[in-house]
Formats: sequence, C-alpha cells, structure tokens
Amino acid sequence: MSAIPSSVSASATTPWYAGMRGFLKGEADTWLFVLRTTVAFFLTGWLAMRLQLPQPGTAMMTTVIVMHRQSGMVLAKAFYRVLGTFAGAAAALLIVALFPQQREPFLLLMALWIAGCVAGATLHRNFKSYAFVLAGYTAAIIALPVISTHPGQIFDSAVARISEVLLGLLVTAVISDTIFPVRLRDTLRTAVNNQYESFLGFMRGALLGEVPRERMEQAHLRVVRDAVTLEDLRSSVIFEDGEARARSAHLQRFNQRFMAASTTFQSLHHLINRLLRQPDPAAGQALQALYLQLGAALQASEQSPAQLAEQIHAVRKGLAARSVELRAALGGVTQVEDFDVGAQLLRRFVKELEHYVHARRQLTLQVAPTEDDARAQFIRGNDYLGAAVAFTRTAITMLLLGALWAASGWAMAVNVMLLATIFSGLFSTMPNAARMTGKVAWGYLLGVFAAYVCDYMVLTRMEGFVLLVAGVLPFFVVGPYMVSRPKLSVFGLGYTMGLVNILAITSVHAFDPVRFFNEGTSQMMAMGAAVLSFALMPPLVGTAWLRRRQMAGLRAQVRLAAQAPLRGLQHRFESINSDLLHQIVTHTAAGSEESRQQLAWALAVNETGRALIHLRQDVAREPASTQLHQCVDSVVRALADFFALPDATAWQRADTALTEAIALARAQAVDGGVAARVLLHLRLVRLAMVDDSSVMAAYIAPTDSKPEAPRHAH
Repeated sequence: MSAIPSSVSASATTPWYAGMRGFLKGEADTWLFVLRTTVAFFLTGWLAMRLQLPQPGTAMMTTVIVMHRQSGMVLAKAFYRVLGTFAGAAAALLIVALFPQQREPFLLLMALWIAGCVAGATLHRNFKSYAFVLAGYTAAIIALPVISTHPGQIFDSAVARISEVLLGLLVTAVISDTIFPVRLRDTLRTAVNNQYESFLGFMRGALLGEVPRERMEQAHLRVVRDAVTLEDLRSSVIFEDGEARARSAHLQRFNQRFMAASTTFQSLHHLINRLLRQPDPAAGQALQALYLQLGAALQASEQSPAQLAEQIHAVRKGLAARSVELRAALGGVTQVEDFDVGAQLLRRFVKELEHYVHARRQLTLQVAPTEDDARAQFIRGNDYLGAAVAFTRTAITMLLLGALWAASGWAMAVNVMLLATIFSGLFSTMPNAARMTGKVAWGYLLGVFAAYVCDYMVLTRMEGFVLLVAGVLPFFVVGPYMVSRPKLSVFGLGYTMGLVNILAITSVHAFDPVRFFNEGTSQMMAMGAAVLSFALMPPLVGTAWLRRRQMAGLRAQVRLAAQAPLRGLQHRFESINSDLLHQIVTHTAAGSEESRQQLAWALAVNETGRALIHLRQDVAREPASTQLHQCVDSVVRALADFFALPDATAWQRADTALTEAIALARAQAVDGGVAARVLLHLRLVRLAMVDDSSVMAAYIAPTDSKPEAPRHAH
C-alpha cells in the first residue's frame, strides 16, 4: 500500500485541465443531442410537407417526444409508440363506430378507454408503460376532432395520424442511428462488466473478512439496483443491436444467476453471524474456515471467466472432504447440525457462483440459448390499487372536461381534453405528479410566448422552407438543450411542446391571432386541469402509504414461495422481490430507520422464501400421505401466514410447527435421504425465526427452552 495519502496522490497526478475536459465532453454530448433532434425535427417537417400530410406539426412533435441521447432508447421508444398508435387508432375507430352521433355515450366510452390505458401504464415499466399512454391519447387525438362535425372522416383521421407518427418515428430512428450515434449496447456492456467485477470483488472481500459488517446489509440494495438496471437496459438494447438481441436470453439467465448467488450468500452470511453470537461459536468459526478457500480462489482478479469457473469448481469438489474434517472437531448434536446447515448453504452458493461465472463466459461465446435460458424471465411486482387510483382520476378528469365541452359548445374544449389526456397519462406513474406537471406547465407557457414572438415577429417576414427553418431554429434549439440538462429537462419538455404545438407548422402557414389566442388559452387550461387533477387525487407512487402496502406485498411473497407451482418459481420469486424492493427504496430516505426496516424484511423474505422453495422441492419426493410431508405442509402454511400478517400469535404457531417438524425429521434422518435434507432446511428457517437480532425479534414469544436460538455473547 502506498504511503502517500490518496488525496495528495490524486491531486498530484490529476492535470489541471481534467475538469475542463470533462465539461467540454459533456457539452459536446449535449450539442450532438441537440443537433440530432434539430435535424430530425426539420427533416420530418420537410418530408411531411412534400408528402402533403394534413398536419406536419404532428410528425414534428413525434420527433421531439421520441428523441433520446442513445439510439437504442429511440428505437425502443419508437417500437412501443407504433404499438400504442395502432392500438389507439383501432380503439378510436371502434368507439366512433359504436356511437357516431351520440356524444354522451361516446365521451363515456372514450374516458373509460383513456383511463384504462393510464391504469395499464402504471403496471408496466419503461417504454411498455409509454405504449399504454400512447394508446389512450392517440384515440382521443383521432376521434375528438371529428366526432362533432364529420364522424364519417374517422378513418381518414386515423390514417393521417398513423402516417404522421410513422414518418416522425422513421426519421428520428434513422437520424439517431447515423449522426454520431450513442450506442446503448456500450452502456449495457459496461453494466454487465460492472455487475460482474463488483460482485466478485464484494464476494472476495466478504469471504476474506475485509468487508465491514455494516456494508454487508447495504450490499443487498446494490444487488437489487444492479439486477433491475440490467433488465431495463436489456429490454431496450434488443431494438438496437442484433447481437444483443440474439444474446437476450443469455443476459436474462446471467441476471437470474446473479440474484440466486447473492440471495444464497446473504443467507449464509446471516447464518454464520447467528452462530457466532451463540455462547459456543464453534460451528460459525468452522464455517468461516470452510469458505476461506473460496475467498482465496477469487483473489486473482485478472482471471478469465473460464479459469475462474475451473477454480471455483475445484473448490466445490474439495468442500466435502474439508467439511468432514471440520465437522469431526465439533461436539454436540446441535453444533453438528448447525454446521451441516451452513455447509449445505455454502455448497449451494459455490455451485450458484460457478454457474454465474459460466453465464458471464457464455455472453462472449456464440452459444445458442437453451430452454432454461428462455424461461428466465424477469417478472415485475405491481400494486393494483395504484392502477385503480390512476383509472379513477383520469376517468373523472375526462368526464368533467367532456361535460364542459358538451355544455358549453366551445370548439376549443376539444383542445383542453386532448392536452389534459396527454399529460394525465404521461405523469400518472411519477411521484409528485402535480409538481412535475406544474413545471411542465410553466415551460409550456414560456413556449407559447416564444411561439408568439417567432410566429408574428419573425415568420411574417419569412417565405419558403429554408427561411422557415432559419426563423424557428433559434427558438427551437433552446428546448432540446434544456431537455439534456437533468435539472431543466421537465421544464424544457414543456417549453418544446408548447412551442411546437402552438406553431402548428403546416404547408401553408396561416397567421391568425384569434386562433393563436384561443388555442393558447385552451392549452393552458388543459395544463391547469391536469395539475388540478393530480393535486386533488395524487398518484400513490412514492407515498408512505403505498410503501407500506408494497412491504406487505413483499412479505406476501413468502406465500408465493409456499404455494406456487415449483417450475420456475425460484427466479419468479427473486425477480418480483427485487422489483418490489427497488420500487420501495427508491422513494425512501437512504440510511433512515424506515430504510433499515425495509431491508431487514426484504432479507428475511428472501431467506425464508428460498428455504421454503428448496424444502418443497425435497419433500415433493415423499408421498403426500407421509407424516413428514404433512408436517412440512403445516410449517409452510404457518410461515406464509406469519409473513402475511406478522404478530406474536402467528410467530408462535410457526415456531410450534417448526419445532414439531424438526423433531420428526431428526428422528427420520438417521438413515439420511429426504428427511436429512428436510431437517437442514427446517433448521435454517428456525434459526432465522428465533434470531433476537433480526426483524422477527419483536414477535418472538418467550419459551422455556430454545436450543436453536442464538443469543448475544456476553
């Protein structure tokens, strides 16, 4: 280790211009994004005019909404926008066909469709959510302008809308993929490498005792973030890169093995800590000695995955002999059983770690995905009450605005409904939606003022497309530049949408101050309606109440582990848990007591659920009529009940069921076989249940004797 302090060493070796270089690189990336957006915007407008599309502004707005720094994100967003557009167009055709001249039933059905799409958006992630939003407001954009005057033109309206959107998507995709493209696959490769190196480094430090205990708990949060991030990237990069698309199943399997190995290691870590806190920590110390060889095998950081997998395999082969030596030095049945529980966990962890390293190696090889790879789907966890709130809020907003339109006869009320529909959908999945929509509204208002200056002080002096571009360009580039800045991105989105929407560029541009005033007024009313709807009935995302519900849902995953079909259950269980915990901790203050409780419950759920899955797999080999099978079923039900609604009574029932099942399994385990494996799973679960340092400590009922209960050493 260097004797020079890191701060001094860093300052001595870092050039004075390093900060400036980073700033300039950031500015270069920003202006390349602005360049791609601007080229796509005006090229789309020119093509729309050449093709004589009715509303070139719609195609141009599409480029603004879809453009992203990374080409893979653009393609993913474009794909789901196409799906949403076609679904919305089909819905518009159907609704108008059912009620072509009956405004009230039409408005009711349209409101229900839009609300249903917004609710669907809350149940999906990334651009799948965006597709639902698009399906909702596309139907409104197609149907609302024609329903009062020319219902027979609905098909022409749908074709025009689809053509404009597809043109905008095509141009944006081509521009983002050809003009200094930023490839999402590079980000994915970095994420895979970082996950792999970080996890192995953490394992190496933890196994060699170099990681402080307080960091061990927080490591689970990093595992959750890494797993969810990798899945999000994988689901987008498949649209950009053929190689990544071919390896998509391998990536899912790699992520699944990452979660499996990390969950088993957390169980092993907690078990050893419990055993070390016992008055006689011999079993815990023996387990520490047992896994030292694995830590040594991970020390060579420059090994290729193939070499590392071979070393891990060699360690796994030597565990049996080393276990016999360490086990022989222990005294007492309880110590031996505790050691056997830990040795079994360690063998499972080493096997899963070997599979994880193999999965990393497969990402670099031309290997066809197996059936197991294809089944390794990352399943999300959802709370359907949040979707119900989004449905109710959107339906009420649309119905009230529809009633305003029907009662007033104001032609611009259609614009109010359209824009309110768009923003009700776009921000329905965000926390602080009223605040976010308010920021967009201020940006939109600034965009409207900029559009007025551009339209009546600049464009009135311009003629032809080239001069149109010259006139609009200074006003337009401000929007993408703000969008590229995290602190101004929402405001910039509102500014750009306000500018483009109110300009309404067409082949023959009309200067109509009355139209400008009416449209500007109606659009700001729509923004106000969206802000008001979110203020009166805010989304549940990020609220303490929803976090409590999500924690209850996370605990209820033990019931999933106890009752769901075993095929593919382990990965389903782990992926849902990771997604739920990620949703919860995203909106919780880091380091708070609430955060620590959430993490403690998540670890308890993972440990118990995994043990139940393995317990069910082993006992499934026994006939259902046997006493052991019936005892295990009682344990599984009792544990599911306790985690679903934890209290002292439920804990006592689970503890009684565990005690009885352990006694029976111990009696039948003399000859080995299924009973011996079942005994180890039961002991692992009970050691967690009676741990007076765990989240279950508040529910432990005092009893006369708990031979398995770890106690703090005095």
